[in-house]
Amino acid sequence: MAISLASISKTQRNSLPPRVVIHGAQKVGKSTFAAGSFNPIFLPLEDGLSGIETNSFPLLQTYAEVEAALLSLYSEAHDFGTVVVDSTDWLEPLIWKHVCDKNQWASIETPGYGRGYVEANAVWRDFLDKLNTLRMEKGMAIILIAHSAVKNFKAPDTEAFDRYELKMQKGALGLIVEWADAILFAQEETAIKKEVVGQNTRARGISTGRRIMNTNAKPSFIAGNRYSLPDVLPLEWSALVNAMAPAQEAKAA
Repeated sequence: MAISLASISKTQRNSLPPRVVIHGAQKVGKSTFAAGSFNPIFLPLEDGLSGIETNSFPLLQTYAEVEAALLSLYSEAHDFGTVVVDSTDWLEPLIWKHVCDKNQWASIETPGYGRGYVEANAVWRDFLDKLNTLRMEKGMAIILIAHSAVKNFKAPDTEAFDRYELKMQKGALGLIVEWADAILFAQEETAIKKEVVGQNTRARGISTGRRIMNTNAKPSFIAGNRYSLPDVLPLEWSALVNAMAPAQEAKAA
């Protein structure tokens, strides 16, 4: 194809269902958030659905079973609207074992020089491609649930600091961050109350009882989105969809 000014076209906002990653502490409400999405089907890697009424595959204990679940969603008739992977940090060791069994390694670090993680990242890419196929060809939204871990972040233009990231090896983390349309950090909202103790003023955090999701990054956590979302939303799928609506309407216009 000849490249010239005549080959320029205007790109548009994406109207496909979203690819969402939500991370946070245990029991903050991530699975409940995902269960409120449009007709979800869970791929459970851990026993985190206790007390939640939703559709789910049986507990998946190998990466081959994960692949079989994705294949069934692609090849069999169904009306599910959202794929929920719960959770990525439980999926990661299954991918490592899959790679180790294939290469007859004792552990993911056996080959040395990070080669094991490179092989695992190739499996992660294939996994994300399969999710993309369900999104493109079946019109399904994707939600990846992850737990958070405090990690030291070394920025090139400032001193290192701690922040909440996905509890994953950095190579897989980078792939998922690049893939996602929205990375959300879920937490209990905290209000700061100042108290006077003698001649000193002391600040302490108090939970408001409200659960929220942060949509844009701050030094204390990783987040971001492609929908120009407000910084904070209630931890509800409907709140996310309603906030995304202006971006979708802009494309339609």
